[in-house]
Amino acid sequence: MNRHDERSPGAGGHAPSTDKPAVRLALWSARHPWRAIGGWLLMVVVCLALGSFAGTRQADSVDYRVGEAGRAEEIAAAAGILDPLEEKIVITPRPGSDSLDEAAARSAAEDAVRRMTGAPSVAEVAEPERSPTGQALLVTLTMKGEDAAISDDIPGLLERTEEVSEAHPRVQVAQTGHFSMGQGVSESMGDDLATAERITLPLTLVILMVVFGAVVAAGVPLVLALSSVAAAMGLSQLFSHLFPSVGANNSLILLMGMAVGVDYSLLFLKRVREERTRSGGRIGDEAALRIAAATAGHSVVVSGWAVIVSLAALFVVGDVVFSSLAISSIAVVAIVLGASMTLLPALLVKLGRAIDRPRLPLVGRITAGSREPGSLWPRLLGPAIRRPRAALAAGLLLITALALPALGMQLSSTEVSTLPKVDAVQARDRMMAEFPSQGADYLVVVRTDAEHRGELRGALDDLVRDAGRDPLLRSDVAPVTRVSEDGGTGTVRLRTPYAIDSDRAQDALGHVRDGLVPRTAGKVPGAETAVSGDVARNADVLAHQMNALPWVVGAVLVLSFLVMLIAFRSAPVAFVSTLLNVASAAGALGLLVLVFQSDWVQGMLDYDSDGFIVSRVPLFLFVILFGLSTDYNVFMVSRIREAALAGRTTTESILEGVSRSGGVVSGGAVVMVSVFVSFMFTDLLEMKQLGFGLCVAVILDVVVVRVLVLPAALRLLGRRLRWAGGNAHGVPAPARAPRREVRTTPR
Repeated sequence: MNRHDERSPGAGGHAPSTDKPAVRLALWSARHPWRAIGGWLLMVVVCLALGSFAGTRQADSVDYRVGEAGRAEEIAAAAGILDPLEEKIVITPRPGSDSLDEAAARSAAEDAVRRMTGAPSVAEVAEPERSPTGQALLVTLTMKGEDAAISDDIPGLLERTEEVSEAHPRVQVAQTGHFSMGQGVSESMGDDLATAERITLPLTLVILMVVFGAVVAAGVPLVLALSSVAAAMGLSQLFSHLFPSVGANNSLILLMGMAVGVDYSLLFLKRVREERTRSGGRIGDEAALRIAAATAGHSVVVSGWAVIVSLAALFVVGDVVFSSLAISSIAVVAIVLGASMTLLPALLVKLGRAIDRPRLPLVGRITAGSREPGSLWPRLLGPAIRRPRAALAAGLLLITALALPALGMQLSSTEVSTLPKVDAVQARDRMMAEFPSQGADYLVVVRTDAEHRGELRGALDDLVRDAGRDPLLRSDVAPVTRVSEDGGTGTVRLRTPYAIDSDRAQDALGHVRDGLVPRTAGKVPGAETAVSGDVARNADVLAHQMNALPWVVGAVLVLSFLVMLIAFRSAPVAFVSTLLNVASAAGALGLLVLVFQSDWVQGMLDYDSDGFIVSRVPLFLFVILFGLSTDYNVFMVSRIREAALAGRTTTESILEGVSRSGGVVSGGAVVMVSVFVSFMFTDLLEMKQLGFGLCVAVILDVVVVRVLVLPAALRLLGRRLRWAGGNAHGVPAPARAPRREVRTTPR
């Protein structure tokens, strides 16, 4: 480190101020590199140790309760009459066989009953039930204890089921149910995460080597991102005791950690290189780092906070899935932000000029950097600079056309049909085909006050009688009625032969809630009624999310606008930036609908189109995209503002700012796309849709918004931008430089 040049000038000929916290933190790390590196490693180890010690608290059925269905389950549980969850052992013909071997099936069923009886989490094992076609047997296990205890016992139960299967090879034996499907999906997601890592890490390294032209420089962002991901995964386990884990946390941590980790490192490293090159080697490591911290570092801090406040808006939903994934994402972004201002400066100081070694042939010469930006970006910006109105109109017209399909978006919260086809899910499909009575059911809960308890039993009988007369509610299985010990609460479980996600199941729910219950149990004075069941639960989850949507979107827009306003001190820039982020998200949602609500590319992406988008995806997509789009916006607008405060005209500022940040944005976008693409090849439809949406959104944002729309909009705003004096990095605005002629095309 060269201490003699600590006050070397930065861009514009002025030494950056060290008043900014980002600069002070980066300088401390640069002056005490081993402390910073050691402290960072200790932090990662502590996070992992705390997470391992605390363990992960998985979300249980109580955590998922929302709406009327959740209220019904709370009432029944408080009265001690909520039906316990069940696991099913399904015995069907072995693959390739036309009919069930009855003797082998009976033997397997008896063996399953024997093995499951007495298991720690099994309260009761029912006698085998034959399907109406005679081609399957079903053994029902009634579970007992807390959800967490049952989940811990599920691997043991699955082992017993596997033993039955191996002992009876002439039939197919498999277990299904809430817990066994959850176990299978968790294992599948773990495999998908490992696959994503195997694809993402080598591809990211190759891309970074092309961007930097040097092996060491390419490795630094990966070190920062992966160490941040590891620390965030440890913290996520700790946070799960406040916001229970929903299973996809680690996948989202990897996705977000790699995206922002590489982005922030790329921005910081590129600025350090630029300052070294621009000075012709006259400034030392600390001076280059000070300038990078005051400029790129400030942009990283603003971007990080923009992503964090966007993700924080998900807490408005009040749903365990959104809260769990939000806290995990916020944790990894915050850790990456801290690493960018501590670990990264320390590594750069210790590596020194070795950061650019070993240089790659050809690529190393191309990416070595220069005092002035190349001609590529000015050429790309030509249309936006020469004809801003036409460029703005063309860009917005294209985005509008891409966004239009989003108006026809069909949402569904049905979870089973979106799950990967693990053994337990396939077993459920076979069970549903052979046992129609296992279809959609409805749990009607009625609670009365002490004065009218005597009327409860009669009201429940009326409900059962009327249900038998309703064509949508007729079933071969008789309704099951339960009444609490104090006689004040009762439940009726109505079974139907319809699939959970079928139209008839939805119609039946309407009959129960809007007709059957009000005219029977609802007539009891002072009675409180509610309807639950799988269909009701899915409908209430969707309604809950739709009710929260305007509040989440509003919170994201307001908070992002405020972050941009504080960062750039220009209301027009903050307003335009916010609108452009909305445009990127809208275009991505339109493309998502165009692809996943049809079947024209389902073979390529390996999914079966059910004509809907998973209800959680659009909200997640909007929030994450808003944060990531703000990243690129901050990167570009910061350089434009820096040029404007150095005395450039609006046109010159746009050309210089975008040209100097374009390489960072395009490089980061390529890395992001490589990360998001890997999630398109997972088996979980939700992650597949999220990965696709993020991928196309980043491409759209960089190719259309940042190259065409943003420069054209700023060009039209011109003097109305009114950049505040004294830039955000603490560099005083110098006297205006002489105007230069800027050519966007050869004469």
